[in-house]
Amino acid sequence: MITEAVETTSHVVNELPIPAEAIGLLAFVGLMGLLFVTYAFRSVGTRH
Repeated sequence: MITEAVETTSHVVNELPIPAEAIGLLAFVGLMGLLFVTYAFRSVGTRH
């Protein structure tokens, strides 16, 4: 009974606009950019 319900329901698949590897690469590059911005301001509080 459960297997019949699973077989008869339609499976909706949402395609990604870009490949999954590109999403991971964009996330990595964005986070590394934020890391470098944070690193650039690491000694601002200790300046006179």
